[in-house]
Amino acid sequence: MFIQTESTPNPATLKFLPGKTVLDAGTADFTSVEAAGDSPLAGRIFAVDGVTGVFLANDFVTVTKAESVAWEHLKPSVLGAIMEHYQSGLPAITGETASGHASHEGPDSEIVGQIKELLDTRVRPAVAQDGGDITFHGFERGVVYLHMQGACAGCPSSTLTLKMGIENLLRHYIPEVTEVRPVA
Repeated sequence: MFIQTESTPNPATLKFLPGKTVLDAGTADFTSVEAAGDSPLAGRIFAVDGVTGVFLANDFVTVTKAESVAWEHLKPSVLGAIMEHYQSGLPAITGETASGHASHEGPDSEIVGQIKELLDTRVRPAVAQDGGDITFHGFERGVVYLHMQGACAGCPSSTLTLKMGIENLLRHYIPEVTEVRPVA
């Protein structure tokens, strides 16, 4: 098994491409070993000292490290954990994966549908290239709330991505959108 790695705009994260399907659908974001309880793959990666986050998507795994640890020391252990997982035959996750966007009911449902469509067709594929995901969290009084995951969470360029990229895109196509804000 050959696992490729790619750097991301976030220096604390690295994208691992195992060459096999990681998740059949959705994504899963784990910010602690406790949260990774239903994911044998994330649990195995969290067993590597210095790992602070694991994000699973269709064909990649993004790993976030502690600031005090260097990638050259951590990367071989993470590669080993991913290889061991695939050799075990266990699924990457035994529970439900996130479908992505939060649901939204009410008078703005048509606008929210347009927002989600733009996110799915224009934004999410681009941020997946960088090892992350951005999902819809809410829309209220012209403000779109987005949840950043994987390499996008904590990335130094995430504010620029939100304001100059996503906000401008949404405002261009949907005049009701006035601002985009991140949520934790």
